[in-house]
Amino acid sequence: NDKGMDKKKYFMDCHLAGRMYHDADEVWNQLKVGTKLRLVREADNRHDPNAVAVMYDNKEMDEAVLIGYIPSTDNEQLAILLDMGWTHLFECSICQVNPEAHPERQIQLVIKVKRNRA
Repeated sequence: NDKGMDKKKYFMDCHLAGRMYHDADEVWNQLKVGTKLRLVREADNRHDPNAVAVMYDNKEMDEAVLIGYIPSTDNEQLAILLDMGWTHLFECSICQVNPEAHPERQIQLVIKVKRNRA
């Protein structure tokens, strides 16, 4: 009985980091509020051992585009959970786009945790 049980709960929000250094520009017109993104753990990232990449699955080109990262100041707990195999419980989407802002602050992400059906 799911009555009164949330399907998703807020987990965290943050800006998309490293946007200038990756391929967000290639898919900029497709990055809108509500766009779903995929989180990919990069344990071998030499800049940050807790690195969590943010990917956009570009259906038109049938390719995954690295658009940036979860900021290193915000990624430690998320990295632990992803390392422990909980990737499928997270849903990342864009909650704000501000083209006028500094590139590191143009895209705001919200990450929700979904109810585990297992």
